[in-house]
Amino acid sequence: MSGMHSPAKPGCHSDGNQRTADSGQRPDEIEVERYELSEPLAYRFELERRDFMRIFGVMGAGLVVIANTPALAQESGRGQGRDAAPRDLSAWLHIDEKGHVTAYTGKVEIGQNIRTSLAQTVADELRVPLAAVTMVTADTDLTPYDAGTFGSQTTPRMAPVLARAAASAREMLIDQAAARLQVDRQTLTAKDGQVSGAGNRAVRYGELTQGQKLTGTVAAEPALTPATQWTVRGTAPKKVDGREFVTGRHQYAPDVVRPSMLYGRVIRPDGYGGTLVSADDSAARLIPDVVVVRDGDLLGIVAPTERAARKAASVMRAQWRLPTDQPSSTTIYDHLKKTEQTGGRNAPTVIGDVAQARSSSTKTFDASYRIPYIAHVPLEPRSAVAEWADGKLTVWCGTQRPFGVRSELAEAFRIPENRVRVITPDMGSAYGGKHTGEHAIEAARLAKAAGKPVKVVWTRAEEFSFGYFRPAGVIDVKAALDGNGRIVAWEFDNWNSGASGIRTAYEIPNQRIAFHPSDSPLRQGSYRGLAATANHYVREMHMDEIARGLSVDAVEFRLRHLKDERMRAVLTAAAQKSGWPKPSTTGRAIGIACGTEKGSYVATAAEVSKAPNGFKVERLVVVFECGAIVNPDGLQNQVEGAVVQGLGGALFEAVDFANGAITNGTMEQYRVPRFKDVPPIDVVLLDRKDIPSAGAGETPIVCVAPAIGSAVRAFGRVATELPVRLL
Repeated sequence: MSGMHSPAKPGCHSDGNQRTADSGQRPDEIEVERYELSEPLAYRFELERRDFMRIFGVMGAGLVVIANTPALAQESGRGQGRDAAPRDLSAWLHIDEKGHVTAYTGKVEIGQNIRTSLAQTVADELRVPLAAVTMVTADTDLTPYDAGTFGSQTTPRMAPVLARAAASAREMLIDQAAARLQVDRQTLTAKDGQVSGAGNRAVRYGELTQGQKLTGTVAAEPALTPATQWTVRGTAPKKVDGREFVTGRHQYAPDVVRPSMLYGRVIRPDGYGGTLVSADDSAARLIPDVVVVRDGDLLGIVAPTERAARKAASVMRAQWRLPTDQPSSTTIYDHLKKTEQTGGRNAPTVIGDVAQARSSSTKTFDASYRIPYIAHVPLEPRSAVAEWADGKLTVWCGTQRPFGVRSELAEAFRIPENRVRVITPDMGSAYGGKHTGEHAIEAARLAKAAGKPVKVVWTRAEEFSFGYFRPAGVIDVKAALDGNGRIVAWEFDNWNSGASGIRTAYEIPNQRIAFHPSDSPLRQGSYRGLAATANHYVREMHMDEIARGLSVDAVEFRLRHLKDERMRAVLTAAAQKSGWPKPSTTGRAIGIACGTEKGSYVATAAEVSKAPNGFKVERLVVVFECGAIVNPDGLQNQVEGAVVQGLGGALFEAVDFANGAITNGTMEQYRVPRFKDVPPIDVVLLDRKDIPSAGAGETPIVCVAPAIGSAVRAFGRVATELPVRLL
């Protein structure tokens, strides 16, 4: 948003699917829908462009030059619709006269190395070397429409689309080669970028295409290569552009520079709910070549250098009115329960007769857990460069939803979407925190005022105070057991933190599971793993508590309630690899947890030791299974990255706030994992070539906290509020 932020409306950008858990839709369908913005972002504009020219003169802000920069070359016809994946091969692939392949996808590269694994998919099906494939990503003028990069959907959804396109192109090229060579196509083979047959007769792809647009269509059921016959997929080639990454030559969103570009800053309130009372810009106007922009709800600075913009912003004198009746981080949990939103599509999932089963049970276990807001803390803050030229707006920005941001820009400026282009360079992480386009709109508004391209890069303080957070929540869980120690009734109520991963994988005959949307005083939204992290934490901690209460082995107790063979496989492997139930060294304790989300499975074992300040995590064992593995090196990196991020939520992270402001919104105050906090991590990958590939970016995070929490219980009582701590 712009300078005057207000809290999101209840449910806006929340993790709740806003849908009954047993609605009959697949979980991935529910998640993808959830990421769509619940309502358009509203902006208040007071000035038209001609008015800016007049006001600059009044404000004494220096000369404004209107730059007519030629628009970038565009390839028409791509990415303009929101329908199903295009059938036209040219929407996905191009093969030049030298046989080099360009593949197009609306997915973005956020550091997950998806460019490499998608290129492997194309290379494998087209029968070309990996080096012969270039991926063009996340450009709304060049790539097919894509809802966004989230929910671990790139591998299970985009990779099959590209595979079908590549396989269709391969078969089309074989047909063309057969016609040219005048032979039976059954005698021809595609390999190494050419089609060859008997007698050393061969024709290269480039000879067949002549660099022209591919005119075929994607077959409904092309001859895809089974995972057991993959040659490029399933291997760990060097990362595409890896040298540029490690040498610092690779360009990210904040590195974008345009001719005559200026630098912008937005003047923001002292807290997330502030409204502007008054502003004195006299000191800023004294700085040479600085423009002060006031347009509706936007108060900003444009300057020729970043330093000048920062200096001008620092001397602006603005007074804000902050809300005084907002809950704080100490009262938020009562607030969430009191402000539950009823009705809508959030009816509970009910299986069997919970009340009857509970009344006839022999033992019950009830608990309530509290989940704090936590921040995304991406390596790269939000950034955008906006340029108006020839009646068209082009924005380079870090976002997980380039087509969504295009829509936001078009609506904000009330122009057709075909006059807006969003290009997403590689990003330095996002973790679900870059779905919205407020930074792009800020840059575009300032650029419209200045008549030149403008770059806006948020500060770390802005990221903390004006981004959005992983939702806070309260989760109540109840279990009832029969005389044989089996769970016969399960009740699970989640207020606000979300419905993702809320269903239990354990076989329990009577269940009532409900998600309750609540009023959130802070902006909240997607986060790696969504609410699956919170829901797994509570579920697995409760399973551990029950096992301890019965004095039975925690792994055996889980297996007793599991029929899912994939879950049993990861849990058994984690127990074996970790040496369960004995830690590797005396004086330590070991805990374990398992779960499933986004079609993949994980089990995590944690070893902890007693320390003067509580405890220390000494070792983590993670067994992960996501079907057929496309790139084992990239997958291991994904698992390790998710686990390290999970350590933050398990051990340190919680947003503190009071009186309408974040009170620990600096890297000095907000603790994230450091090198010394990361123990040895043993990752075991189970490759299931008989199962389609699932996503891997999110699921490995969900069992880190409960594995640690269950281990720490060996040293005493554990608080019911994250982060994990001894009482």
